[in-house]
Amino acid sequence: MKLNKKHTLSLLVGLTIGLGAASSAYSQQSLQDVMKARGLTEKDLLAAAKTYTPTGGRDEYIAFSSGGQSGQVIVYGIPSMRILKYLAVFTPEPWQGYGFDDESKAVLAQGRINGKDINFGDTHHPAFSETGGEYNGRYLFINDKANPRMAVIDLHDFETKQIVVNPFFKNEHGGAFVTPNTEYVMEAAQYAAPYESGFVPLEEFNEKYRGGVTYWKFDDKIGRLDPSQSFTFELPPYSQDLSDAGKGPSMGWGFTNSFCSERYVGGIERGRPPFEAGCSQKDTDFLHITNWKKASELVAAGKVSKVNGSYLIPIEQALSEGLLYLVPEPKSPHGVDVSPDGMHIIVSGKLDSHAWVYSWEKIQAAIANNQFEGKDPYGIPIIALKDALHTQVQVGLGPLHTQYDAKKCVVYTSIYVDSMVTKWDYCEGKVLDQLNIHYNIGHLVAMEGDSASPDGKYLVSLNKLAIDRFNPVGPLHPQNHQLIDISGDKMQLLYDMPLPLGEPHYVVAIKADKLKPAVRYQSGWDSRGDKRSDFRTRAGREKVERDGDTVHVYGTLIRSHITPEIIEVEEGDTVSLHFTNLERAEDETHGFALYGQNVNLSVEPGKTVSATFKAEKAGVYPYYCTEFCSALHLEMQGYLLVKPKGYQAKAAGIQEGQLYTQADYEKQVKTNVDTQAVIDSVVAFITSHNYKDFPEVVALVEDATDQLGFAGEAKKKAEEFAAQGDFQNATLWAGQHWQYQVKTADLGLRAKTFLEEHDAKKIK
Repeated sequence: MKLNKKHTLSLLVGLTIGLGAASSAYSQQSLQDVMKARGLTEKDLLAAAKTYTPTGGRDEYIAFSSGGQSGQVIVYGIPSMRILKYLAVFTPEPWQGYGFDDESKAVLAQGRINGKDINFGDTHHPAFSETGGEYNGRYLFINDKANPRMAVIDLHDFETKQIVVNPFFKNEHGGAFVTPNTEYVMEAAQYAAPYESGFVPLEEFNEKYRGGVTYWKFDDKIGRLDPSQSFTFELPPYSQDLSDAGKGPSMGWGFTNSFCSERYVGGIERGRPPFEAGCSQKDTDFLHITNWKKASELVAAGKVSKVNGSYLIPIEQALSEGLLYLVPEPKSPHGVDVSPDGMHIIVSGKLDSHAWVYSWEKIQAAIANNQFEGKDPYGIPIIALKDALHTQVQVGLGPLHTQYDAKKCVVYTSIYVDSMVTKWDYCEGKVLDQLNIHYNIGHLVAMEGDSASPDGKYLVSLNKLAIDRFNPVGPLHPQNHQLIDISGDKMQLLYDMPLPLGEPHYVVAIKADKLKPAVRYQSGWDSRGDKRSDFRTRAGREKVERDGDTVHVYGTLIRSHITPEIIEVEEGDTVSLHFTNLERAEDETHGFALYGQNVNLSVEPGKTVSATFKAEKAGVYPYYCTEFCSALHLEMQGYLLVKPKGYQAKAAGIQEGQLYTQADYEKQVKTNVDTQAVIDSVVAFITSHNYKDFPEVVALVEDATDQLGFAGEAKKKAEEFAAQGDFQNATLWAGQHWQYQVKTADLGLRAKTFLEEHDAKKIK
């Protein structure tokens, strides 16, 4: 139904500019004013209404995008397109303390290559863990193209827990792709290279350079890849590209496409044409079909040997066991996508204008009947195209990647050269719709589009170029992710989102309610090891211990106090800091930054982190909390004092900057009494409502109770000093009593506001 102006304005009242209960005449006039002032059309406002998420609202889907050369993962909501977080994976990231605390340094160290720290990555293809072909929201896998590595991100806390290095490849592109029950994570090589680490001349390319596809075994019980049970198919020196795992009837098989099956080696330096000329001469390349299920059984039976400490299935063994087959595919492909029912595989070639749809039933029949048109130079059987193909559809120039809709047989393919998306029916082989985008689309993602039951609804176009879409920010432009509404027969472009972090290559999107992330850790938690930290510390048990030349500091962080506030070591000591965040309230993260020692920590509620360094030079090194955690955030500070060897402390004590009298003490006490009255009123409100039905409020109440306990201890000390006539310390401790009260009140008021906003019931 076509919307006229009256219908459009009625729809957008309150959604677009929040006019609420204003009169319809005033609303219409205001909308017209906005439209005129900003040059907007009704179509613009309707698109805005489809993406607008009100204050405090949540997105229906969460997208996880590769961060390209940043080595990170970008998390954003759909349809709002609001960036929620950058996940640190292969690259140190200061805000999260990743690569700065000992625990995350140990994760990054897993990714060392030839003993060298690699502090960047080129992340390409994220993939969710699956159960029965459905995303289960537990883990995310991401690859590093530049340095062939795979990482595991735990979606319980959105942290990287493991990095593994491929034992054979020198680079890769075809990862990560997950089998339907997360038995394995696929990773395919890209540019052929020798498996051995030494020098091999290019003249021996055909004989000693190899491609391959690794199936990383995943241990679901511990949430880690198991290299000892993983295996790799040796493949010819074609450039393998993307992969996908079969499902349903094709379960147990994997599909990996390739380019440069010409095995051409440039280049101009040797008087030869460039790689791009030699790698695009044939009309077709090869789709590799691998039987991972049978291969895993051979590994389990001890029939596969280890090379470089990992199982390797040579081409000869793969052929003798019937594990490996080829079928022609369009040249220079970039995407192989298995249908939700597992019956079809779609491949597109960048130098073709067609998408090719293969029939798994036909491929199975050809394999079962030994019906091949020949073999490649390495003896691998080739299934004839006519014996595998279901149909070919002309979708546009430069097709790349395909995503599946919730509607049966409907798919969307990115068209790179024509800068558009084509919607088509792969069962009947016909185009349904086309939409121009800006500019040069790469991959695209539909909601849960790689799963066994895609949701459709929205599509995100990952555009390689932004050109004139945003305000200019210098020669290096952002990428552009465009949100498209695919709920109707015709696609509608809704939103442009700049992404200023590397080249996001691929995205996966999951229904938000499938994710169950934690909002706090168990007290004293080592998040990278998923266990209680050996260095956890409780309030009142902070300590500093010396073990030879190593000084261990067991400290705590809580609003607005770092304990200890003064750390004293000697020049040449190794200092190992261990801090536990005592907060239980959601979002009460503390940071710890130390001058001159490259120490920058992020300590979320309940977490324990460590940082170890050598105090090489005597001096004064201030430290502070980097997160604005309370009204007295700036007072959350301390000093690391590195004393010269043999230093003797002076006898004089610290001079007070301000002297206090009994009148000062009594004034502070009165303030404390008044503050307590506020606290009591807030407590009365909270306890008169069903606050225990709200976990967020329960955590706030627990933290407030702790703060009030600390307040009581400070009050007792103040009264003891006052009884002795020491009004200097009495006033200061009374002031500390008030500080704890303020933090208690802050927590209580947050809890009260939460209850009010969520319409908590009053208990009669």
